[in-house]
Amino acid sequence: MKFPRRQFLHLVAGAAALPAVSHIARAQAYPSRPVRLVIPFPPGGAFDAVGRPMADKMKPLLGTVIVENIGGGGGSLGVAAVARARPDGYTLVLGGTITHVNEALLKSRPQYDPLKDLDPIAGVAANVLCIAVHPSLPAQTLKEFIAYAKANAGKLSYGHAGVGSIQHLTGELFKSLAGTPEIVQVPYRGTGPLITDIVSGQVQMGTPG
Repeated sequence: MKFPRRQFLHLVAGAAALPAVSHIARAQAYPSRPVRLVIPFPPGGAFDAVGRPMADKMKPLLGTVIVENIGGGGGSLGVAAVARARPDGYTLVLGGTITHVNEALLKSRPQYDPLKDLDPIAGVAANVLCIAVHPSLPAQTLKEFIAYAKANAGKLSYGHAGVGSIQHLTGELFKSLAGTPEIVQVPYRGTGPLITDIVSGQVQMGTPG
């Protein structure tokens, strides 16, 4: 059987490419080793509450998933570590507004470019913020707390998850709207340590979320 020249060349090219395609397919088998999921905040916060159950759900599909908490810098340190990692799909990060919006808009020297250094995979959760106060304060409603804060100007403090975080901005917005600028802001490395100090009374108010 004779083939036209053009068809013959196509067949030869296709046959030559088969071993390479097979090799590439084997090389790209995923996953072939543990997947690392970075949570850019300390344990015990909202990101941790989402990330660890999510990792358990991922294990039947991906095998071993190692969760690593890297807190600090309002989430910047953990995400920066992921941005510098090899882009092979084995290092993931659980991000959000604080890590993907605030880093680019609020910092004069961002540690990474959320658009260039990271690729979104999926939306996994929606979060809400709240104002929490220690039960020792004589306030049962927000109105009562504002009145108490005004009557005790300079004596109260509130904690948040880091300078520039959405919790920080929420706290400052509250102070502005409530007319209580004397409430002192106290930055934490994440929501987990903040909640611990609210419960123990180290700070009277917090904006966890």
